[in-house]
Amino acid sequence: MSNINIRTYNREAWDRQVDGGENRWTQPVDSEVIARARKGDFEIVLTENKPIPRSWFPPLKGADILCLASGGGQQGPILAAAGANVTVFDNSPRQLAQDQLVAEREALNIRLVEGDAADLSVFADGSFDVVFNPCSTVFMSDVRAVWKEAYRVLRRGGILMTGSMNPIHYIFDLEKFDNGILEVAHSIPYSDLESLGKDYLDKGLPLEYGHSLTDLLGGQCAAGFQIVDLYEDVMSKTALEKIHPSYFATKAVKP
Repeated sequence: MSNINIRTYNREAWDRQVDGGENRWTQPVDSEVIARARKGDFEIVLTENKPIPRSWFPPLKGADILCLASGGGQQGPILAAAGANVTVFDNSPRQLAQDQLVAEREALNIRLVEGDAADLSVFADGSFDVVFNPCSTVFMSDVRAVWKEAYRVLRRGGILMTGSMNPIHYIFDLEKFDNGILEVAHSIPYSDLESLGKDYLDKGLPLEYGHSLTDLLGGQCAAGFQIVDLYEDVMSKTALEKIHPSYFATKAVKP
């Protein structure tokens, strides 16, 4: 399975998620949400449940925001309705089409770009005030490359907001985890491709990676960022929910 192109595989897998219509992260926001955002009343998430503190955001009117690996017709349209100049960058054409749907329905000006988050060469250095990256680096093999590119495209004083899976989520046997049993089976760093094999590939689901904290947090620092805030969040309806958070979100600044 070493010849699998992860970007191509996950692009097709996410396109299928959109077509299936059941994945929460592929469902565009409705007009009521956009109407509230136009008035400055909005909540968005980097993880699953906990909204981002409003103190994390700079003034949004006129801010240049890159919604990185953030397709699906959710965060990008909300930020655009709140007054930001939004570019949504995603690996999945069908996810980007969800943002296009909301943009046309609500008369929002959103730039849509398809690509790999580890290669933002389509953007010049210092193009954005904010890089907004919800919990999507789990679908990328080289998270350090993502941080380096995010740092490059941000202006001085720019903000990286990102949601990450806590590595502890990936140490358990996946099938037993889904059935409420926490049995340690894997080491970190983790890869679906290496740990679950061909039978999992046959399901056509997006492939995930459990990155180490050294790469998730230390990688941001190594890229040049200063992490200034952090919060944790739980994954609902799992055996881990009442024991340990599955997610964390960070706010980092390019000094």
